[in-house]
Amino acid sequence: MQLTILGCHSATPRIDTNPTSQVLQIKNHMFLIDCGEGTQVQLRKAKIKFNRIKHIFISHLHGDHYFGLVGLISTFRLLTRETDLHIYGPKGLKEVITLQMKLAESWTNYKLIFHELTSTKSELIFEDDKVEVHTIPLDHRVYTNGFLFKEKPGERKLDMNAIFNNDIDVAYYRKLKQGADVVDNKGELIKNSELTKAPAPVKIYAFCSDTAYNPSIVPIIKDADVLYHEATFLEKHAHLAPKTKHSTAKEAAEIAKLANVRALILGHYSTRYNDYEDFREEASSVFDNVLLSKDGKSFDFDDLRS
Repeated sequence: MQLTILGCHSATPRIDTNPTSQVLQIKNHMFLIDCGEGTQVQLRKAKIKFNRIKHIFISHLHGDHYFGLVGLISTFRLLTRETDLHIYGPKGLKEVITLQMKLAESWTNYKLIFHELTSTKSELIFEDDKVEVHTIPLDHRVYTNGFLFKEKPGERKLDMNAIFNNDIDVAYYRKLKQGADVVDNKGELIKNSELTKAPAPVKIYAFCSDTAYNPSIVPIIKDADVLYHEATFLEKHAHLAPKTKHSTAKEAAEIAKLANVRALILGHYSTRYNDYEDFREEASSVFDNVLLSKDGKSFDFDDLRS
């Protein structure tokens, strides 16, 4: 699992800062999370192949989180895309995008599938045999969801030394990977635990932007490997957080601590700040493993686990 930050700043883009967008690579999926203005340029810079993006998740309908979407959809069309594109986001997103396409007479030559979200409770919105995605209801000025990406457990690993020592026929290898006990060539039943090793632990990523301090999300994101949590303000501007329904770096760290996550990545910085180390310093007073997002930066989850 790898996370690439395309943009991690709030409000208006600047020459050296981009609004929210990121790519999560997980089990051969390339998920795009939010799509602020300039996302497709950032995708180019990161050398991410456009045709690998088949699912886009939009947290809410504030422009710094989706104004790049119609441009990206249009570029897919110009590149003669044929693969279906699934878009998950608040109700109203389909209306906005299709109106722009209608007025421009620029309908896609690929299938555009909207999954509009309205529930205020966490729900499963995507699932296949390797990954599942759940919403994380957030507390913002408009209907907003974060997203929890979770690997499904893999197959058990064969312990070849034990298999050879117990004279297990190759025909049983598939059953062993699936967790079954098997019979050796002598007709004796051998427990699966004696012949296999546990699969690698599943990885979990929680994306939470934008939101006010909201402890109700803790049970949903509990024990995640990585939490990306907005930190729009520093404590010296904490009085602005309740008014705008955003969080401070310290509040993000408190959520990380309550949820017992392994690592916290801060982002969605207000453009009023220039020194982002101040965010790390404030959050580190509450939670130990604090990382700073940066446009163009990638995080490998295996490295964060070590």
